[in-house]
Amino acid sequence: MKTKPNPAVATSDRPRRNDPCWGGSGKKVKKCHMLGDRSESQDAASPRVRTGRPSNSLIKTPAQIEGIRRACALTRDILEQLPQRIAAGVTTNEIDRWVHDYTVAHGAVPSPLNYKGFPKSVCTSINEVVCHGIPEDRALKDGEILNVDVTCTLDGYFGDSSRMYLIGAVSPEAQRLVNVTRECLDLGIAQVRPGNFVGDIGHAIQTHAENHGFSVVRDFVGHGTGVSFHEEPQVPHFGRKGQGPPLLERMIFTIEPMINAGDWPVRILDDGWTAVTADGTLSAQFEHTLLVTADGVEVLTG
Repeated sequence: MKTKPNPAVATSDRPRRNDPCWGGSGKKVKKCHMLGDRSESQDAASPRVRTGRPSNSLIKTPAQIEGIRRACALTRDILEQLPQRIAAGVTTNEIDRWVHDYTVAHGAVPSPLNYKGFPKSVCTSINEVVCHGIPEDRALKDGEILNVDVTCTLDGYFGDSSRMYLIGAVSPEAQRLVNVTRECLDLGIAQVRPGNFVGDIGHAIQTHAENHGFSVVRDFVGHGTGVSFHEEPQVPHFGRKGQGPPLLERMIFTIEPMINAGDWPVRILDDGWTAVTADGTLSAQFEHTLLVTADGVEVLTG
């Protein structure tokens, strides 16, 4: 689940107002990310990217890493058991109930439930829904694509991940979108190591998606996690090499590219949560929680 980032961000190494935006929008900072930095009244479904070096408090301790690792393992287990439960005729409310019951039975809490008013235990996003889809009694249909986004809170620690599921036989275009989106996640993960930057992740994802004729959603980003549901740093899925916050050993964050078959703009439905593609085209997403290690990365939800 994507949400509004914490407002406290270091400012000592932010770009100047008239510098080009490092995220690749083509605008100056004052016309792009600075506007988002100043807006602390946005709702939970519309985060904006922030820049700056992450606080040392976001470098996790060994004890915290172990707790986060356990929460991530439970999240992974839930997602791995869903294929045998997801099929045409199954409702997203049934998926929600199963995830809720399994999470609670294993001593954890579904993190999305009642988070800033979100009414369910899991996000289920079908076809043109980019993210934050609310489970309901609508039955899944053959040919649809579905993202299930699971976050567990176990002993105070958070594990966040999402996967795509194909309902029956999908179109070649839908299959290609899902495949490229998974490749985007893998390419982003390959950039995670000390000495690299958040912009390296976004650049790899954006380049691959656009080379295949797809677009990268700008309105939602990956995020730090583990001790809180959502922490700094923000991890946009577009950007420039060598720009943005540096990646430091023992940082934990998500990469969760949202890739659209059409253009990247989205709109939020009247429920205040569900984000859909503005042009009605398909969208896909994969997500992992990652630990920056001394020499690379550990995929905690992998």
